[in-house]
Amino acid sequence: MLDRFRRYIESHQLIPPGGKVLLAVSGGIDSMAMWNLFEDAGLEFGVIHCNFTLRGSASDDDERLVRDQAAERAVQLYVKRFDTMEYARMKGISVEMAARELRYSWFEEVRTAEGYDLIATAHHQDDLIETFFINLLRKTGIRGLSGFREKSGTLIRPLLFTCRKEIVAWAETAGVAFREDHTNNEVVFQRNYIRHEIIPRLESLNPAFRANLAESMENLRLTEAFFTTEMNRQLRKIALPGTENRTIYISELLKLPHPRLALYEWMNRFGFNATTADSTWAGLHGEPGKRWFSPTHRLVSDRNQLIITPLTEENEQLFYIGEEDRDIRNPLTLQMEFLPAEGFTIIRTPEVACLDADLLDFPLIIRKWTPGEYFQPLGMNGFKKISDFFTDEKFSIPEKENTWILYSSNKVVWIIGSRIDHRFRVTPNTRRILKIMLVK
Repeated sequence: MLDRFRRYIESHQLIPPGGKVLLAVSGGIDSMAMWNLFEDAGLEFGVIHCNFTLRGSASDDDERLVRDQAAERAVQLYVKRFDTMEYARMKGISVEMAARELRYSWFEEVRTAEGYDLIATAHHQDDLIETFFINLLRKTGIRGLSGFREKSGTLIRPLLFTCRKEIVAWAETAGVAFREDHTNNEVVFQRNYIRHEIIPRLESLNPAFRANLAESMENLRLTEAFFTTEMNRQLRKIALPGTENRTIYISELLKLPHPRLALYEWMNRFGFNATTADSTWAGLHGEPGKRWFSPTHRLVSDRNQLIITPLTEENEQLFYIGEEDRDIRNPLTLQMEFLPAEGFTIIRTPEVACLDADLLDFPLIIRKWTPGEYFQPLGMNGFKKISDFFTDEKFSIPEKENTWILYSSNKVVWIIGSRIDHRFRVTPNTRRILKIMLVK
């Protein structure tokens, strides 16, 4: 294992001569094995550990192990505790996304301040394969299928040459100290279901499955590199000069060999997902002034132009709700629950939305309404402007300004605290219900 580790670093030129690396160590077997390999290889490194305070005493035990090992080996250690749940609430994002933002932001802060050249994570081949299938399930393109690389900027992944099974076997032989995260053995989580159920079955069909998929992903990476170069060339042809590619001509876009793909690639660079890009394409010849949103930008259709600008105004804030979220605290307090439709009695109150869960595309978005938007109020056959609905329901101006809307793929799902959209109602064909309660 040690020889392969050294050869992998050398062949991919992951660490420059005399390079100083900051190791991201959780206390689990993968990152502890990476620590041991760096030590055995005689490389210069320090260790950094995040306590996300998400698993109670187990999180503290992880931190204690890392601290004890660092003290015993006289290794420079950096530790920080985060209130991850509060950060997720304040930012209006999922806990997983919050942990990621906190982790990498702090890693880079320490790397710069303490003079490290690189940050190393313990991702291995299994992580690469699992991410491939997760992205495939979520709907993705060539970029999502090509996976992450052994080096991205200042981040390196020096264990991509091996798999978890080999890491475990080596760690046990080498006497590596680690803590087991018991959630890794629970099949209820998507990634672990792929790890414990899907991959072993594919290996039973073809023992060379892992090696073949790794090679296929490398081929996809090469294809992606060529694709990106060509797409950059095409987008420069349709962009309005002097706008940093934030404005494109619709007429020029439609002249491209694959305009729909070009539209998605352009929008994706500003944080728009595939679903929003599809909606933009469908409304390309609609009325001017229509708007679409990403977490950081707004896109407006203005005659023959599509214009992207950063979100700056408070009323343009977006709050994302992941399928795994249950308690939402920002911008409103909401409680979510998935329930089987059989035997369920619909709660008929404006503070509760009972929705057909299988008709929703996650993540859901909460944002303020915009003039000109339509929805189909529950019980109506046709559509109505949201502004007209407010007038009919005798909303005051402050009530209009303070109303938040729940969206799925740019479609109104619920005028929160008032009326759901008829398209997402519970019907006799509904199998699974999402119940959302507004807590005042």
